[in-house]
Amino acid sequence: MSAGLAAAIFAVDPAGFGGLVLRGRAGPQRDAFLQHVKALLPDGAPVRRMPVSISDDRLLGGLDLGLTLSSGRPVAMRGLMAEAHEGVIVSPMAERLQPGTIAHLCATLDNGDVRAQRDGLQIEAAARFGLIALDEGDGDEAVADALKDRLALWLDERAPDLYADLEDYDAPALARARRLFGAVACADDDAQSVVETAAAFGIHSTRACLFALRVARACAALEGRNETQQSDLFTAVKLTLAPRARQLPSMEPEAEAPPRPQDAADEGESPEPPRPNEDSGDEESTSSPDVGSDQLAEAVRAALPPDLLKALIAGDAPRRGQAGGKSGLVRRALRRGRPIGARPGELASGARLALLATLRAAAPKQALRRRTLADPANAPAILVRKEDVQIKRLAERTKVATIFVVDASGSSALHRLAEAKGAVQLLLAECYVRRDEAALISFRGKTAEVLLPPTRSLARVRRELAQLPGGGGTPLASGLALASELAQSIARKGDTPILVFFTDGQANVTREGVGDRPRAEADVQAAAKALRASGIASLLIDTSPRPQPRARKLAEDLGARYLPLPAADAQKMSRAVKAEIASRS
Repeated sequence: MSAGLAAAIFAVDPAGFGGLVLRGRAGPQRDAFLQHVKALLPDGAPVRRMPVSISDDRLLGGLDLGLTLSSGRPVAMRGLMAEAHEGVIVSPMAERLQPGTIAHLCATLDNGDVRAQRDGLQIEAAARFGLIALDEGDGDEAVADALKDRLALWLDERAPDLYADLEDYDAPALARARRLFGAVACADDDAQSVVETAAAFGIHSTRACLFALRVARACAALEGRNETQQSDLFTAVKLTLAPRARQLPSMEPEAEAPPRPQDAADEGESPEPPRPNEDSGDEESTSSPDVGSDQLAEAVRAALPPDLLKALIAGDAPRRGQAGGKSGLVRRALRRGRPIGARPGELASGARLALLATLRAAAPKQALRRRTLADPANAPAILVRKEDVQIKRLAERTKVATIFVVDASGSSALHRLAEAKGAVQLLLAECYVRRDEAALISFRGKTAEVLLPPTRSLARVRRELAQLPGGGGTPLASGLALASELAQSIARKGDTPILVFFTDGQANVTREGVGDRPRAEADVQAAAKALRASGIASLLIDTSPRPQPRARKLAEDLGARYLPLPAADAQKMSRAVKAEIASRS
């Protein structure tokens, strides 16, 4: 679908449509699109650019530090969302917005105003705006689901000829459409068809259906009509439902057609007489038929990008709203990291002073403090007390150490040890890109061993992996215990361990190295539950030819994600593990 039409629809009522998502890299075409949207907005409509690291004070509003210090009384400052009232906010790199910022945006898009209490001030301001979220993420990195759900239009620069018709609409045409938009009506049958189409494609958001009807009304207004037509509804579902599709509709077999009158006559039956008004020449039958959900489903199917259609057919729908490429967990820090705010505290143990936050805390109290001074004329310009001190809150992302625990026993070697090695090789490349560490544990024969402790020298891991032999008994309990010990030692250093098990779940050797299957299975259950109690994230890849109950049971005992991949190659296994690591990080 074209960006020109989407821009015109959005400009009819930016706040009513919530906004639009434009996925793609920065470039001249995107800049031209943003300028075109700005030209279509009403005269005087504010356009504000929101940095990805915007603070709550700037977003919501708060204390105007300069005016407060000069006047001696609290003076409020308008936030960016209030400044954009009846206009547009442009958010570059929207896929990297912080959860707090996303929550504030969602609440304001829902309510149309800003309400907050900050710095001793009660903030209330109207804030109806449209948000243009520029999604520059790679792979699975995308705008948060909660925010995307509130934005009607989703565009992707990978679509062919996306920017081909930017000049098809101008400001006068938009002004006429705005005057007509409120009077455009949709038929009740259209609403039912949209809901049925959304359900068929796995879209369970009520907003998506409401947006589709609203887009259809905007299309009619742009054409100067006060009632929607079939073409308006087709355009609406292509713009709003097609990008949100999560599945393909189930294809039910068509009902057998009734016999034709000629066929009935051949069988000796009297043909049914024609019903009134069914003749093609009758005037009452010439009106256009209602738009059914089947027709809309075909429109959505035709608008799906080829790669998405392929993924949906394969049952591998894209994971939305995940932040790909990030490693480790976020933890609080005192001396280094990304600032995430300030809190009252003392300048001790290496804590860093949040100067602006300290001044904001002291500013409202300046007039009162000067009244208590014996000699106000010789007092400092700003009176700061111990209770005003604010220290910085910092967050840093820890390193990830991915521990590969490979079952190299006879049963696994007969099955898919080679494919497990291939998956580990692919995952090592990802670890290299993220500068993560990797470790390798193998268990076979009578015991388990750490072939390589956590290291960034991934070439060594590859060499050890290539030389890993297969065969012998399955000391699975020893492998679990050794993996738990190594993971906990990594966690004690402040890093984030992630365990990835490649096994079919069979065990026939106890932790003492004795061949006894019942005791070995009991040892496995005890070791798995102990590992689960440690809270370490883990995955279990079932490497048997067919999914086995014992492997699933082991995953449950571990509290691990179970991935049965009976027909997977190393590439598919790698993608599954990477997606799970991203969701745990």
